[in-house]
Amino acid sequence: MSPLGPGSAIGILGGGQLGRMLALAAARLGFDAVILSPEDDPCAGRVAARTIKGAYDDPAALAALAKACAVVTYEFENVPAKAVEILTGLGCRVAPGAKALAVAQDRVEEKTFLNGAGAPTVAFAAIESAADIAAALDILGAPALLKTRREGYDGKGQVWVESAREAEAAFKKIGGQPAILEAAADFIRELSVIAARAPDGEIACYPLSENHHQDGILRRTLAPARAAPRIVELAEVIAARILTGLDYVGVMGVELFEMADGRLLVNEFAPRVHNSGHWTADGCEVDQFEQHIRAVAGWPLGPTTALAHVEMTNLIGKDADAWKALAAEQEARVWLYGKGEARAGRKMGHVNRLRPLKD
Repeated sequence: MSPLGPGSAIGILGGGQLGRMLALAAARLGFDAVILSPEDDPCAGRVAARTIKGAYDDPAALAALAKACAVVTYEFENVPAKAVEILTGLGCRVAPGAKALAVAQDRVEEKTFLNGAGAPTVAFAAIESAADIAAALDILGAPALLKTRREGYDGKGQVWVESAREAEAAFKKIGGQPAILEAAADFIRELSVIAARAPDGEIACYPLSENHHQDGILRRTLAPARAAPRIVELAEVIAARILTGLDYVGVMGVELFEMADGRLLVNEFAPRVHNSGHWTADGCEVDQFEQHIRAVAGWPLGPTTALAHVEMTNLIGKDADAWKALAAEQEARVWLYGKGEARAGRKMGHVNRLRPLKD
């Protein structure tokens, strides 16, 4: 594909914080970001050239987006597949493509694809009923993690099953819908790699990050992670296999479990820029948001070299009320998303704390 020139418009499905940071990156490169969101006042819309209000599968709204933009991307993986079908049918290019979206939206399909691509995961079983849970526990062992096949994020739509006696209650708790049961992973820590692929197949990986969760939500990311060269190389090989297998264009986040025996298992991948990559905004030569815009616009990928050690902390709910104190920290770089009500569990911003690489 021919690279898009400055002044071209890039559409973004979704008006949240990831869309906001993508729009800022697009503007810096001379592009106009056009947001499509069902919300009245999406935080991404305040930094974009234009906002179209409409449901993600609204034919009229998608037609307006396709007419305005040279390419469309998305900020979250639960965009209806129908939206991509409509945009593609209108002759609009969508990146990442439909395959990545379809695989990421179904956890059974995702793990099946990953194993087939040479990116190992924990053992798993597809679940259609409570009886399936009891049978799967005989193979996977207990405890095992029950998750809805579709949707669910930040710990939602999942529950641990300790024994077959809990199968009925667990299935009811996730709404009695199709699910996946995953074997427990006795991992040392969670790592992630942010990786990008350009239309010509060029791949660039950022340094590994180490992630810490609280109540199912990413709380802190430390990067670059301290890791043996072998682990870094293995993570990059896994990311490349996934990107290539999906014929992917754009930035992807790949979550990994580091096991005691030195293996890396893929927990999941996100076909978009990723929360664990926020550290790159202040810690790398080219951050994940600019990298994504470069990729979908057909530009060469930028350097991923780390410039500093970064501790990224999500500001959740009332955490963002401490903005004044955070802004006074000399090593801190504060990112606030411009959201309204600071509800419990809502990501309101993040802070990157920097220190020199030599430390």
